[in-house]
Amino acid sequence: MDFLYYPFGFLLLLGVVVTVHEFGHFIVARWSGVHVLRFSVGFGRALLSHRDRRGTEFTLAAIPLGGYVRMLDDRDPDQAELSSDELLQQMKVEGSAVVSYMDLTPWWRIAIALAGPAANFVLAFVIFWFISVAGSMQPLPMVDVPEPDSPLARAGLDAPAQIVAIDANDILGWQAAQLTLSRRLGDTGAIEFTFKDLRSAVIRTLEVPINEWHSGDVEPNFITSLGLKPTTFSVVGEVVEDSAAERAGLETGDFVVAVDGSPVHYWRDWVGVIESHPKDVIALSVRRGGRAISVQAQPDERVTSDGVKHGFLGVGPAYVEVAYGPFEAIAEGLSQTWEKTAMTLEFLKKMIFGQVSVRNLVGPVGIAQVAGQVVQSSWLQFVTVMALMSISVGIMNLLPIPLLDGGHILFNSIEVVTGKPVPERVQVVGVQIGLALVGGLFVLATYNDILRIF
Repeated sequence: MDFLYYPFGFLLLLGVVVTVHEFGHFIVARWSGVHVLRFSVGFGRALLSHRDRRGTEFTLAAIPLGGYVRMLDDRDPDQAELSSDELLQQMKVEGSAVVSYMDLTPWWRIAIALAGPAANFVLAFVIFWFISVAGSMQPLPMVDVPEPDSPLARAGLDAPAQIVAIDANDILGWQAAQLTLSRRLGDTGAIEFTFKDLRSAVIRTLEVPINEWHSGDVEPNFITSLGLKPTTFSVVGEVVEDSAAERAGLETGDFVVAVDGSPVHYWRDWVGVIESHPKDVIALSVRRGGRAISVQAQPDERVTSDGVKHGFLGVGPAYVEVAYGPFEAIAEGLSQTWEKTAMTLEFLKKMIFGQVSVRNLVGPVGIAQVAGQVVQSSWLQFVTVMALMSISVGIMNLLPIPLLDGGHILFNSIEVVTGKPVPERVQVVGVQIGLALVGGLFVLATYNDILRIF
């Protein structure tokens, strides 16, 4: 039944992003005074429909690949032959003045076009604000000793370590590491890592040379290609109050390297030893702040429902809680939205100039796959993907391509400067070119999706 998550995730993800985008257009159109004939989420045949008292028809259509806000426009062939009275009758509005889209000033038309992308950026900000307030527990980004021939090994990483920063950006978790590294896609130069040695507590900065990094790759793995080996070491992250660990004197940040003289390295190994020694006094060799110390601990005993006894020390793995107050989260939400917007623009620029393969474009099938995967994993990942997609939709719609919002902004800006509208013939040709470009991108992205599947 997992396959059902893919259409569900896709519809939820795209539905929210598209509805918010179109609502931006709709609300500013209403403010301008122009009559809105239809607010549609999706294209094609209407599945659900409702007409409000102002004559606007709200529809949910069959093809969930976008939406539109249709305004009264005397350039529309379906409306041009209708008189004002006929239009009012069709819209079921009585006693109202008929205001057409072309009756508006160019500034109002620009505002309506800008409102859709602006709504997408607002949605991203709200999501990042909510995530910041809700908070999240993230495992510390710890890495094992890399393989000898890997880029990080050649750069000098030779001990278990925690990633502190990448390119001077503080790193609290693996999601931040992935996003920071993705900004270097296609670059030539060096990636700067700051590591904290888990045994000596020494902070080191290493530079990993890159040359057109992953520029021709599809779905590059930024982590493994550098030699990063994410893992969870036997590092104490939490000490439960009044537990055996607290009585023994264990502290947050202690790196347990041996139990009764037997080396331990990973969290699973260390927990396994504890569970197998209920009530037994065990000797722990610990690295604390670069110093080697010895600790005596006696795990408490817990009995499962089937009568099996387990040792319990009262420690948790190394996680960091990332959370902000409601007002602090405003700055964090704005910062996250700005950073992700800059990252998306950088990626787009690299794709245009050939530094990144166009095969990285994702179409509807790819979006459905990603949405289906993250909707099963956690709400945090899902809404994060929603915020990133909302930013992408906002940016793409601002491109100065006729047919997109950016094209409307371009034509109306020209009218502001010249004092007269762009000739209708030029607009028609521009829309045809825009349709070809957008259609070509859609076909290319869908083709990429098919290649990924097969």
